[in-house]
Amino acid sequence: MKAKTKICVGMLTWISVAGFGTSLALAQSEVPVASTSDSTRSNQHFVDSLDVFELAIPNADAALWTPSAPLQNPPSEAKRVLGKILFWDEQLSSDSTISCGTCHIPSVGGTDPRVGEHPGFDESFLTADDVVGSPGVLRVDENGEYRPADLFGHDVQVTDRVAFSNLMSMFNGSLFWDGRASLDFVDPESGQLLFQSGVAGLEIQSLVPIMSEVEMSHVGRTWDDVREKLERVRPLAVADSVPADMADAVMARPSYGELFEDAFGDPEITAVRIAFAMATYQRTLVPNESPWDLWNDGQADAMTPQQITGYTAYQASACTFCHPAPTYANSDFFVDGVRPPFEDRGRQNVTGSNSDRGAFRTPSIRNAGLRDKLMHTGTFEDISDVLDHYAHRNGRQPFFDNLNGFVSGGIEFSAGVEGAVVDFLANALTDPRVANETFPFDRPKMHSERESANPAIVGSGDVGSGGYVPQMIAVIPPNLGNEDFKIGVDFALGGAQAWVAVSQDPPVDGVLAEDELYGPIMLHGMGNGGGYGTLAYPIDNNIALDGQRLYMQWMVSDPAASAGDGFIRSAVAQLDLFCTEWVPCTVACAADFTGDGLSDFFDVSAFLGAFGNQNAAADLNGDGSFNFLDVSEFLSVFAAGCP
Repeated sequence: MKAKTKICVGMLTWISVAGFGTSLALAQSEVPVASTSDSTRSNQHFVDSLDVFELAIPNADAALWTPSAPLQNPPSEAKRVLGKILFWDEQLSSDSTISCGTCHIPSVGGTDPRVGEHPGFDESFLTADDVVGSPGVLRVDENGEYRPADLFGHDVQVTDRVAFSNLMSMFNGSLFWDGRASLDFVDPESGQLLFQSGVAGLEIQSLVPIMSEVEMSHVGRTWDDVREKLERVRPLAVADSVPADMADAVMARPSYGELFEDAFGDPEITAVRIAFAMATYQRTLVPNESPWDLWNDGQADAMTPQQITGYTAYQASACTFCHPAPTYANSDFFVDGVRPPFEDRGRQNVTGSNSDRGAFRTPSIRNAGLRDKLMHTGTFEDISDVLDHYAHRNGRQPFFDNLNGFVSGGIEFSAGVEGAVVDFLANALTDPRVANETFPFDRPKMHSERESANPAIVGSGDVGSGGYVPQMIAVIPPNLGNEDFKIGVDFALGGAQAWVAVSQDPPVDGVLAEDELYGPIMLHGMGNGGGYGTLAYPIDNNIALDGQRLYMQWMVSDPAASAGDGFIRSAVAQLDLFCTEWVPCTVACAADFTGDGLSDFFDVSAFLGAFGNQNAAADLNGDGSFNFLDVSEFLSVFAAGCP
């Protein structure tokens, strides 16, 4: 099928018609092409909207093809949905605060909408080499205690490059900005070489963040740790608004063991299977329904006349060398001059070759109009900023050390067509399913996206020695069965003893009742404000606790305390315990109300507590009320025991 349209194009000093195939028909006259021997202009490309001619365009560029998968990882629906669940489950991180998807939100082009600041090469904040990165996790050591990170202290750590979009990752043989996920896929548990293939980049890449101490892991995390956690958690327990395909899978198979069995034939959870599942899911995220895709497939009105003008100007520019259709990326590495190469050596860190110094992967510009952090530093806010950079204007002069020739010569569109080019890049390459997060780009709402934090920080705390107020650290979701739940304290008196008060009653005048008291805990650090510590507080997997509110407060022994008890108190952490966010929890056997595998007095006590609080779990006959029928039902199943 051919699409015929009028396109405004004028004098070009350089033109590439490779993208149009061989049947480019000019209805009026040929377009003059300047000699490439003109050294002052051979690398600078202008397009003016002066003349109008008709182009008879066949399917000018091939459509996005079906991405390849390694032979060892054939796709299946069960594997896809497991991968989608794993990708969006914050429980895959060591502290349940971040998922793989947290840094790859579809509606912002598969990147991270959050803003994190990394101090860059000089390790000093608020200097020219600062990088916009992705917030990760608080630093936790191998013993499960909060420890200050060198650059971030007890604040969330941040990556040293902006998150690379995952939406076109299935078309690359190597991944990450520096391409370090490539070629050999080695089982991280056995050390076995599984395959040597350029199509396994997704499998390799998917495992790296899970073990990164900045992104998702505590210090010294092992795959046994990951496996043990997945074996005990409820899939997607901390997520909300779960899409139908994920919800149906979890409702039918409410444990990760069952989900892995459905996908792989047995319930064993391994690093390789995690990689296989997540890679399978990501290979389905092909953003091939943009206006350009529809236009390229013959729908003449899919792009506006201005976007068609912009596309034509774009095709006639040097931009296509690095960003050719249909992927709009060439899977290569270039020095773009955004920052001096010594600040981040990029590809050279992987290859060791000096020719790769400061080189970074060319990202696809599909869905770039949804992003507000562009280039590996994340310091460009939109496509106009990028065009300014390549045109060397508006204060965006590239750093020329080891710079790619296209960038050093400059790439510039005239004022007459630049707006059309921006329209094409920002809108015509955006898949509306990505922008609106509809299938297959739909996703759950994560715990970190809640309107109200849980845990929440209440109050402000007391002023201690040196004028420092002990700061409560409470970021982990308080879901039932969370054995990794903990709180911490920072900016306390170093070396002091501390306790933690726990109560079901809210604080009065900033002081929490000591229903439970944990301690003493010897704080690490030295001096005023230099003290920090951790309290591990595993949450029982007891459905009767669902909906219960708890309060926690640090009490630090400090000579500056004005209260008679000698303590400086932190703000209070308010915890609303929950089983899952998106579906009511039920018990497989009502006689085992605590879920510990036994039927005993503790189950009776737990049922009566839930019944008294009108917890939905105690409505055993499901009639919406709490009466003697529920008690009778419980006593009957308790007498019978669990099968």
